[in-house]
Amino acid sequence: MKEGFRQSMAWLHTWSGLVVGWILFAVFVTGTLSYFRPEISQWMRPELRDVKADAHAASKAIAMLQERAPNSPRWFITLPEAREPVVRVTFRDPNGGGEGRRGFKVAVLDPSTGEEVKARETRGGDFFYRFHFELSMKPIWGRWVVGFCAMLMLVAIISGVITHKKIFKDFFTFRPKKGQRSWLDAHNAVGVLALPYHAMITYTGLVTLMFMYMPWGIEANYSDNREAFSKEALGIAAEVKPANQPGTLTDIEPLIEEARRQWNGAHAAFITINNPSDINSRITIRRDTEGQLANSNRNVVFAGTTGELLSVAGEPAPASQTRAVMFGLHMATFSSTTLRWLFTLSGLGGILMVASGLVLWSVKRAPERAKLGYTPFGHRLVEVLNIGVITGLPVAVAAFFYANRLLPVTLAERPGWEVRVFFAAWLLSFVLPMIRPARVAWTTQFVAGAALFAALPAINALTTQAHLGITLAQGNWVYAGFDLTMLAIATLLGLTGWYASRPPGSRKPAKHKASERLNLPAEAERA
Repeated sequence: MKEGFRQSMAWLHTWSGLVVGWILFAVFVTGTLSYFRPEISQWMRPELRDVKADAHAASKAIAMLQERAPNSPRWFITLPEAREPVVRVTFRDPNGGGEGRRGFKVAVLDPSTGEEVKARETRGGDFFYRFHFELSMKPIWGRWVVGFCAMLMLVAIISGVITHKKIFKDFFTFRPKKGQRSWLDAHNAVGVLALPYHAMITYTGLVTLMFMYMPWGIEANYSDNREAFSKEALGIAAEVKPANQPGTLTDIEPLIEEARRQWNGAHAAFITINNPSDINSRITIRRDTEGQLANSNRNVVFAGTTGELLSVAGEPAPASQTRAVMFGLHMATFSSTTLRWLFTLSGLGGILMVASGLVLWSVKRAPERAKLGYTPFGHRLVEVLNIGVITGLPVAVAAFFYANRLLPVTLAERPGWEVRVFFAAWLLSFVLPMIRPARVAWTTQFVAGAALFAALPAINALTTQAHLGITLAQGNWVYAGFDLTMLAIATLLGLTGWYASRPPGSRKPAKHKASERLNLPAEAERA
């Protein structure tokens, strides 16, 4: 313990935030982008600009699968919806292997024709979504790393609230051009402004992977019988083994209508067909989550050959419903466009909170460096990591979008090359802060990020027919909104770069420094 409880909490807040702050910054950035995962995926496939949804998309998708993958043991069909009007089918051919994730093949279909759309291959918004909880590592390791960081984030939030005994007063206090005091005020403001969001998104993030982090309750009650747990707690029907006798699927459209009747008119979102060419085939239809806070497995199961209704997942038990609500809160799939933008602004607050906390660590130690006459290795390391992560990640995101537009459409393993460009650009962002003064590196890389985002709509116009000149006139706000958002991000980065470029002499020194230092809160004095 330090000199007191609050001083101990200040120490805990500082170091729990710093140790994982760079990973948390990346998680916040990519997680915030994931709120618009379908829209990003659409923009990265400009060939889909004119695709429209169709009421009979499911039957056309099944016809395509029966022709292309009749022997696949399982089909997955994602039905079109307002934010993603295409049909996505996933299957695995046991004889032909697979090209995609875990051996599965994925095809994008035009809902009105059922024909595969010849769109460029891309990871799309799925890259940011998976990165924010897997860090592009092997899933099991990435999820454990992110879970550890999320736990420390929760510790930092709680210890930060305890440390700031005048937290709400500090929220309404901002003193610009006062060095450390200004950074502390900014950190307090963005931290308190979206404090409920920060606590919610961190805790619910842990809950989404609770079965991996805390499996002992399941093991104690169900032993190795995971199917029984999935059926009882999550409403997932147990798999039925094939009878190895040929069977023909019944028409899917009446089954969808029956499912909608069971759900009081709610729409179907996802179809799973097990053993589609077998007499023991099963069709599971899952409802969408539009307007539903709880992201639960509300599904209906039919016999594939006869269409007989076999089971309807009812309301989950209270514990499962609680988890489903937390899952829905974290994913925000229930939200309207307006609410999704509010989530995004809160995510931006989280990004600024983490970034300002990392910078504050260095700013607070500037007097120590001045007294020593040199920069200790630890201070220099934090400074380089701060610049490389905070300014480099936006550059990497922009490079990812550039790769989508500039790489040859026919390039083999094209999605993998997009990811390689992302990480190459990010790694290069660490070079400049290693060889140039910090202020130069901050300014240069913020301006570079601003220039990249500002030029992206122009690159889009030169390489596709889904640019602002067309999409604005058509009222296609997915594509037009993406380009306009890129310009807004460029403006934000440009203003930040302009502020970072100002020489220290242009910032007015604080008056009465001695008295102000005495009035600094505990975390500024003790951390």
